Amino acid sequence: MSTIFKALADPTRRRILELLRRQSMTAGALAAEFPISASTMSSHFTVLRDAGLVVSEKAGKTVVYHLQLSVLEEALLGFADLLGLQHRAAARAASPSAPNKDSRP
Repeated sequence: MSTIFKALADPTRRRILELLRRQSMTAGALAAEFPISASTMSSHFTVLRDAGLVVSEKAGKTVVYHLQLSVLEEALLGFADLLGLQHRAAARAASPSAPNKDSRP
Protein backbone atom coordinates (compact mmCIF):
# COMPACT_ATOMS: atom_id res chain seq x y z
CA MET A 1 0.00 0.00 0.00
CA SER A 2 2.87 2.41 0.73
CA THR A 3 4.09 2.08 -2.87
CA ILE A 4 0.70 3.27 -4.09
CA PHE A 5 0.60 6.25 -1.75
CA LYS A 6 4.19 7.15 -2.70
CA ALA A 7 3.08 7.17 -6.33
CA LEU A 8 0.06 9.35 -5.48
CA ALA A 9 2.17 11.83 -3.50
CA ASP A 10 3.44 13.55 -6.62
CA PRO A 11 1.13 16.03 -8.44
CA THR A 12 2.52 15.09 -11.86
CA ARG A 13 1.70 11.42 -11.30
CA ARG A 14 -1.79 12.32 -10.05
CA ARG A 15 -2.33 14.34 -13.24
CA ILE A 16 -1.13 11.38 -15.35
CA LEU A 17 -3.71 9.18 -13.61
CA GLU A 18 -6.39 11.81 -14.20
CA LEU A 19 -5.59 11.85 -17.93
CA LEU A 20 -5.59 8.05 -18.10
CA ARG A 21 -8.93 7.93 -16.32
CA ARG A 22 -10.44 9.51 -19.42
CA GLN A 23 -8.69 7.22 -21.90
CA SER A 24 -5.59 5.15 -22.51
CA MET A 25 -2.77 7.25 -23.94
CA THR A 26 0.64 6.83 -25.50
CA ALA A 27 3.74 7.86 -23.62
CA GLY A 28 4.27 10.64 -26.15
CA ALA A 29 0.74 12.01 -25.78
CA LEU A 30 1.10 11.99 -22.00
CA ALA A 31 4.53 13.65 -22.16
CA ALA A 32 3.11 16.41 -24.37
CA GLU A 33 0.85 17.41 -21.46
CA PHE A 34 3.80 18.30 -19.20
CA PRO A 35 6.68 20.78 -19.44
CA ILE A 36 9.26 18.25 -18.21
CA SER A 37 11.94 16.11 -19.84
CA ALA A 38 11.29 12.70 -21.35
CA SER A 39 13.57 11.08 -18.77
CA THR A 40 11.58 12.64 -15.92
CA MET A 41 8.34 11.41 -17.49
CA SER A 42 9.86 7.96 -17.83
CA SER A 43 10.67 8.00 -14.11
CA HIS A 44 7.08 8.92 -13.31
CA PHE A 45 5.81 6.08 -15.53
CA THR A 46 8.11 3.65 -13.73
CA VAL A 47 6.81 4.67 -10.29
CA LEU A 48 3.20 4.32 -11.47
CA ARG A 49 3.90 0.91 -13.07
CA ASP A 50 5.74 -0.34 -9.98
CA ALA A 51 2.76 0.66 -7.85
CA GLY A 52 0.46 -1.25 -10.20
CA LEU A 53 -1.56 1.88 -10.95
CA VAL A 54 -0.87 1.70 -14.68
CA VAL A 55 0.03 -1.00 -17.15
CA SER A 56 1.81 -0.44 -20.40
CA GLU A 57 1.67 -2.28 -23.67
CA LYS A 58 4.02 -1.93 -26.55
CA ALA A 59 2.51 -1.44 -29.99
CA GLY A 60 5.49 -1.38 -32.34
CA LYS A 61 7.67 1.50 -31.16
CA THR A 62 4.80 3.09 -29.23
CA VAL A 63 4.05 2.48 -25.56
CA VAL A 64 0.41 2.81 -24.53
CA TYR A 65 -0.51 3.31 -20.86
CA HIS A 66 -3.75 2.15 -19.25
CA LEU A 67 -5.09 3.00 -15.80
CA GLN A 68 -5.56 0.12 -13.34
CA LEU A 69 -8.37 1.67 -11.30
CA SER A 70 -9.02 -1.54 -9.34
CA VAL A 71 -5.56 -1.28 -7.71
CA LEU A 72 -6.30 2.26 -6.55
CA GLU A 73 -9.74 1.27 -5.28
CA GLU A 74 -8.29 -1.63 -3.30
CA ALA A 75 -5.62 0.61 -1.75
CA LEU A 76 -8.16 3.25 -0.74
CA LEU A 77 -10.50 0.64 0.71
CA GLY A 78 -7.59 -0.92 2.60
CA PHE A 79 -6.60 2.47 3.96
CA ALA A 80 -10.20 3.23 4.97
CA ASP A 81 -10.36 -0.15 6.72
CA LEU A 82 -7.11 0.61 8.53
CA LEU A 83 -8.67 3.81 9.87
CA GLY A 84 -11.93 2.07 10.71
CA LEU A 85 -13.84 4.19 8.20
CA GLN A 86 -15.53 1.24 6.50
CA HIS A 87 -16.94 0.05 9.81
CA ARG A 88 -18.40 3.48 10.54
CA ALA A 89 -19.96 3.70 7.07
CA ALA A 90 -21.45 0.22 7.43
CA ALA A 91 -22.85 1.10 10.86
CA ARG A 92 -24.40 4.29 9.48
CA ALA A 93 -25.94 2.38 6.58
CA ALA A 94 -27.35 -0.26 8.93
CA SER A 95 -28.93 2.38 11.17
CA PRO A 96 -30.46 5.07 8.95
CA SER A 97 -32.44 6.56 11.84
CA ALA A 98 -29.28 7.40 13.79
CA PRO A 99 -28.35 11.07 13.61
CA ASN A 100 -25.60 11.87 11.13
CA LYS A 101 -23.24 14.47 12.53
CA ASP A 102 -22.07 15.21 8.99
CA SER A 103 -25.49 16.42 7.88
CA ARG A 104 -26.67 19.94 8.60
CA PRO A 105 -30.19 20.85 9.75
